[in-house]
Amino acid sequence: MPTALPLIAVTMGDGAGVGPEVVVAALLDDAVLNRCRPVVIGDAQRLRQAARILALDCEIVAVDHPRDAEFMSGRINVVDLGLLPADLPWGKLSPVAGDAAYAYVARAAELAVAGDVHAICTSPLNKEALHAAGHIYPGHTELLAHLTGTEEVSMMLSTEKVKVIHVTTHIGLIDAVNRIEPGLVERTVRRGHEAMVRAGTPNPVIGVCGINPHAGENGLFGYGEEGEKIVPALEKLRAEGVDARGPLPADTAFFLAARGDYDLIVAMYHDQGHGPVKVLGIEAGVNLTVGLPVIRTSVDHGTAFDIAGTGAAEAGSMVEALRQAAEMATAPVTPAA
Repeated sequence: MPTALPLIAVTMGDGAGVGPEVVVAALLDDAVLNRCRPVVIGDAQRLRQAARILALDCEIVAVDHPRDAEFMSGRINVVDLGLLPADLPWGKLSPVAGDAAYAYVARAAELAVAGDVHAICTSPLNKEALHAAGHIYPGHTELLAHLTGTEEVSMMLSTEKVKVIHVTTHIGLIDAVNRIEPGLVERTVRRGHEAMVRAGTPNPVIGVCGINPHAGENGLFGYGEEGEKIVPALEKLRAEGVDARGPLPADTAFFLAARGDYDLIVAMYHDQGHGPVKVLGIEAGVNLTVGLPVIRTSVDHGTAFDIAGTGAAEAGSMVEALRQAAEMATAPVTPAA
């Protein structure tokens, strides 16, 4: 007997940005409904405005809880928090929208911790709006960790050509180098390994970047950070059967991954990982948070205030984020025939 498709909480993101538009477009894609049962956490009124902008004929139905949702082509279910004014401008920074975006994520986290959803898929936040509303978090990753009581999580970026997990993310470069230590490197690699296995790669080959140019080149660059902070973790992991290779020069690691030598790259800091990923495939890129009670995926683009409300936003990244959420969800997935 087929198992039910996973329930996925889809947060609407900043209502002044492109989130409502990409959510509506993606949730009307039959390929999405063949893989999961998506329920939006957001504002029904804003989604209806987005549907009008996109000239899409659909039924947007408010439900009290994801378990109350019914799934069929042309219907979008939304847990309607009703936090946005009808005249909220598109494409303009708004503390009201920032506060609402926080509330959507908080509700999704509650549902995840309670086991009422099997994954979370997030639309983009605007960090300035989030902060203006009094919610001081660097981004979704740290916010969801706080809301779910998770001590440590990792950010992973996924494109068709390369997947990257980060040892550190939203901190300054000097602070990142200071924070990196063997235990953190080891735990990050383990989270990446587990995520790859869960997504269907049973024995992933993992390339681990160094910190310095040329991974230090035997002490020529830096002060031995690779030997002190990375090598002990890799030795322990390899002894346990994890195929973690490095430290690798970051300037070649991503090229090698893009041609298929590595299934996953471990970046030591934000820009080391984000820069190459955005060159190699931002259009269909997906941002994942691993280590939470459930997997969290997201589009790998921002609120795009410059095109919000125009109907120009592409929904491909949201469709891909939902696909990967379904693939890695805590409930089994049986695609529809």
